[in-house]
Amino acid sequence: MLKAIRHQVNVLESVATSSFAAWRGCLVIKAIPQPEKPIILYDMEACPYCRRVREVLTALHLDVEIRPCPKGGRFFRPEAEALGGKQQFPLLVDQNTNTVIYESEDIVDYLFSQYAGRSVPGYYQSKAWQPALNSIGSAASELRGLRATSGNRPEQGLHLWSFEGSPFSRLVREKLCELEIPYTLHNLGKEHWTEIGPAKQRLKPGEYRPIPGGKRDAFFQQHGRVQVPYLEDPNTGQQLFESGRIMAYLNSQYCG
Repeated sequence: MLKAIRHQVNVLESVATSSFAAWRGCLVIKAIPQPEKPIILYDMEACPYCRRVREVLTALHLDVEIRPCPKGGRFFRPEAEALGGKQQFPLLVDQNTNTVIYESEDIVDYLFSQYAGRSVPGYYQSKAWQPALNSIGSAASELRGLRATSGNRPEQGLHLWSFEGSPFSRLVREKLCELEIPYTLHNLGKEHWTEIGPAKQRLKPGEYRPIPGGKRDAFFQQHGRVQVPYLEDPNTGQQLFESGRIMAYLNSQYCG
């Protein structure tokens, strides 16, 4: 019972984090075909600058390979330093163009220019007051996803279907970051305003049907619903919906 209450408190805190970020990273601006080689993001979930990059990846519907780099992390921080010369995050590595970039503003400019062929839209441009609000947003979630915790490392990376603004998905990403578990982040942002709202309480009433031919449609055809977070673990064959169930699984399977 106490665990269930604590989980609901964490969800409310995560809602506050999304609110301070003005719910960026929910709607898709332009669906981009996935590049031939995966984009890699060395990332710290609680970092407000990393959050800016993840918001844009959702806006462009781009999947990304996440290499978690929490404070005190031992696995991907040295790798990031070898690639870029310093342990600073976010660090984006695009194998398709042999590009290595620090600084969230530069990464955001690059993603829109390289993959959307346009300048950064106003909603995603850097504002003077954003760092302060985003830092408050991280504090609202108790800085989860900031520091490494001991745990068991899987042989293969996991797969997480998510979008940045989802409060439930954030809880799972925080845990994966703390455990330094690499994963493929499959962005499944909302493709139309009628999809706004929780999975079972969207603005548009009636039976839900995603836009034909899109990523959400492909997910719907496979699972019969579109709901995040959704986790697949190729190491155990587990396939899980619901943040509470996923968190319980990660705690039992990978916490030391």
